[in-house]
This record gives sequence, C-alpha cells and structure tokens, in this order.
Amino acid sequence: MSAATPTPETRIATFLEAQAAELGAAQNTLMAYGRDLRDYAGWLSTQGAGDLLSATQAEIEAYLVACEAEGLAQATRARRLSSIRQFYRFAVEEGWREANPAIRLRGPGRSRALPRTLSEHDVERLLEAAGEIGRGEVERGRNAALVALLYATGMRVSELVGLPLSAALGEPEMLLVNGKGGKERMVPLSPPARVALAAWLALRARDKARAASPWLFPSPGRAGHLTRHRFYGLIKQIAAHAGIDPEAVTPHRLRHAFATHLLAGGADLRVIQMLLGHADLATTEIYTHVLDARLRALVDAHHPLMTARRDAPAKG
Repeated sequence: MSAATPTPETRIATFLEAQAAELGAAQNTLMAYGRDLRDYAGWLSTQGAGDLLSATQAEIEAYLVACEAEGLAQATRARRLSSIRQFYRFAVEEGWREANPAIRLRGPGRSRALPRTLSEHDVERLLEAAGEIGRGEVERGRNAALVALLYATGMRVSELVGLPLSAALGEPEMLLVNGKGGKERMVPLSPPARVALAAWLALRARDKARAASPWLFPSPGRAGHLTRHRFYGLIKQIAAHAGIDPEAVTPHRLRHAFATHLLAGGADLRVIQMLLGHADLATTEIYTHVLDARLRALVDAHHPLMTARRDAPAKG
C-alpha cells in the first residue's frame, strides 16, 4: 500500500468524524462503531480477504459466521453488522466504492433499521423557524436559504455548504451539485426554495464581507465557506426555536425527509436515487417502507372485505 493511500484506520476515523458531525452520534456509539470496524478490518487482514474497500458480501457473511463461532451474543453480532453497514453506506456516499456489499444482509433476529425522518409538519416548522434565527437580516436570510435548499433537493450537507456561488446565479430552476467521488448531478429547485435563494443572493450582494467570496455560503474560516460542523449546530438551534426536540433533527434527517416525502407523494424510486446521488438503487430501496404503509392504507380503505368489516354492526 502506497503512502498516499489512506489506511483502513484512516478510513474508519473519517467515518467516525462524519457520524459525529452530521448525525450527532453519541460518544459511546462512536466508540462501539470504532471497535466493531477495527475488529472487522483485522479479521479481513488475517484471512487474506483484502481490505475494507474491496470486501464482498460473501466475506462479510463469513466474518459474521466467525463471530457466531466465537460465541458472541446475538445483540453483539447484530451491532457489528450495523456498524459495517453504516460504514459501507458512508463509503458509497463518499465515492470510495461503487456499491454497498452489506446492503442486503440482515442481522441475527433483527430487521433492517429504517432511517429516522421528520413529518411534513415538522419540516414546515423548521422552514419557518430558519428565517427567524440569526444575528441580523443577513444571517436570517442565509439560514432560511440553507434549510429550504436542503429540504428541496435532498443534498448531503457537505454538498450544500460547498456550493459555489456560480451554481446559483441567473435565477436557476436547477442546481448542479458536485457529489461524492466527483460525480455531478442536477437537482431541481422548488418555487419556495428559489424564492429563499433569491432573497439570500440579494442580501449577500449587499454584504461587503461576503459579496467577494466564490462560495454561496461564505464563512471567515479556513474553508472559506460554512462547514458541516457549523451547520449541524445551526440546525439544532433552528429545531429548538421551532419547538422540536433538537435530538430529533439533523441535516441527514432532512435528507431522509426529502426522499420519504417524495416517495409518499408518488415519485419513482429511480428518480429519487438520481436526486440523492446514490450509486446503487439498493441504497435507495430502504425508503420503500413508505410504499408498504401506503399500500396497506389503500387496501384497508378500498378492499371490499375490509369495507364490509367496518360496516358490520357491532356484536353485543
């Protein structure tokens, strides 16, 4: 392995940092992720099975079998698979590999976890509160644009804060997003998002400290633009102002809300895959639980047998 190639330990550290910054993972959770992934990486090394980024589904399954043979508890094995799955989901989003080899694996006695999301009402409250938080009109306009764009496009927070100013000039109906692994995609802007963006651009142009920056959301820090760490803290403040538990709101939950609400409204899964920038449709399929609930409601409302049961007189 060349000196320029990140080591498995470096990959794990990057993953843990992102979990802390974007999802607000607790310290105990991060420590568990780290232990699980280091054990998994060590096992791959001893088996001559390659490394974290070249492992296959079969090798992950072999690792889980080895964990069971070692006598590890069911809950421990389930947690290790969860750690592995989360790592590969992140690896795909970062462009480290094309597909998630753990996406179709199920833990021992534990079904695949659904992404936590926010209701449409909660999102409306966040959108309203975003324009009320900030030190002065400029910050409030920036915050309103940030939340409106995130929910309207489903962008990853790193993609949002790293948008260049050039992407938003000319009152665009779509944004060109530079995604993970250098992959570009176009995402449409809803009318409310376009209004919030236009208002922010007008405020930004009048602010001398920001007007000359090449970034859409400038910041005086080293990066030159708002960081995902700063935005994570900001969304917590907005949630508190909206009367929503800050622990229930993260930038990633807004991305999940974007996908979940689109699917519930009838959007095609492959369209959502394209908008989210998922390399593998299997990554997007986790949102099909929305379809399951909608289909159950449809059957309950319209199936003749269900209708007859509701209309039948009560006994007694």
